[in-house]
Amino acid sequence: MLDQSTAHRRTFLRSSVAGSMLLPGIVQQLLADDADPLAERESHFPAKAKRVIFLFMTGGVSHVDTFDPKPALARDHGKEINADHPEIKDRPGYEKIYLKRPQWEFKPHGKCGTEVSSLFPHVAGCVDDIALIRSMHTSHSNHYNATLGMHTGSFSFARPSLGSWVSYGLGTLNRNLPGFVVIAPRQTYAGTQVYASDFLPGAHQGTLVVPGTTPVANVAPRIPADRQKLELAALQAINARHLKSRAADALLTARMRSFETAFGMQMAVPDAFDFGKETKETLSSYGLQPGQTSGFGWQCLAARRLVERGVRFVELIDTGSSGNWDAHGDMMSHVGLSKNVDQPIAALLKDLKRSGMLEDTLVVWTTEFGRTPFNNKAEAKGREHHPWAFSSWLAGAGVKPGIVHGATDEHGLRAVEKPVHVHDFHATILHLMGFDHERLTYRHAGRDYRLTDVEGHVVREVVA
Repeated sequence: MLDQSTAHRRTFLRSSVAGSMLLPGIVQQLLADDADPLAERESHFPAKAKRVIFLFMTGGVSHVDTFDPKPALARDHGKEINADHPEIKDRPGYEKIYLKRPQWEFKPHGKCGTEVSSLFPHVAGCVDDIALIRSMHTSHSNHYNATLGMHTGSFSFARPSLGSWVSYGLGTLNRNLPGFVVIAPRQTYAGTQVYASDFLPGAHQGTLVVPGTTPVANVAPRIPADRQKLELAALQAINARHLKSRAADALLTARMRSFETAFGMQMAVPDAFDFGKETKETLSSYGLQPGQTSGFGWQCLAARRLVERGVRFVELIDTGSSGNWDAHGDMMSHVGLSKNVDQPIAALLKDLKRSGMLEDTLVVWTTEFGRTPFNNKAEAKGREHHPWAFSSWLAGAGVKPGIVHGATDEHGLRAVEKPVHVHDFHATILHLMGFDHERLTYRHAGRDYRLTDVEGHVVREVVA
């Protein structure tokens, strides 16, 4: 049976909050186990990076066709690799394997001379600001597991995502917006697990934004603002009286704060996604037309506007209408996919640099794994999943610009020089945000968990 105060609170909740409890991340905040889970906190040590924009190319980008030039692979095109080759022997269904040449030309760019293929001409113009890692490798060859691993450090079980860990570690800079936002036209492999908070307080869950005319549903209040303010004030007064008459209740305090946040979001969210305030020149630089509400350019510009307003972690997932990077059938699919993201990514980097925000914003570009430098036919059009080697890059705050870290062998089969596992990648991102990845932990079920599990080393060569 409910007491009178509880009954009053529930009545007001239905009236004033049902139309303004806007986003999943805020709903989950009601379940937070900390009195103030989003309070701004200090990192373990001073760091330049205050926020992250995480660019995820879902499906597996071919490293040997984009960021990892392999002249020997072109030279040895059609050469058979014996089926007992250590790279091949565990792959069922492969009896004869043939090397497959890169399909796009590589050229050096920038003052640093980093080689990039013709698939990314705009990003190639930004290489002087990029630390390119050519020696990435991961622990699984399935999309689901590799995608889960890249986001959570776990390849088999649900765990808190990277964005949730950053939000948990640093708190929020803006009470009127979620601390962790994911912008994607549709879900990627592993679904909502890639931005879930799992056992971390629910306030740190990623909030999904879907490009379109209404990127955030139910953002408009259902009652006039003046009436809503009165109802919210009354609700807060009842809650305060309820709290005063009992011992300190961290959960109730968090609920009370979440109502205020939801109210503030009614103003902050429309403003953040109002691109009408951008110049035609800015829109054009992202490849956007006035009024356009879709495309990766929209996602990139939205990311810039969100981090300007204090969002800690913004992830952009490339799951557009042209499909994803899973090029089993035909590598030519990479043409449309790269064209869709290349100009917007470069525009984002330049925009952040122009405004000075690149100095304290970390930009991460990655995929879940690479693609095979071979196939079962020399002239096969596609490439298969390849966990042993792929490329990722970092730019911005705290990153050593214009460098290449690590290398694969001459055919791009395996990371052989300064290999970087996904756990190392995560440790490095957390380090750039000011965290010792071994100390950023959360006790759950009798164990202290962390993003990097029991592994991971900071790649200090990419740190400025």
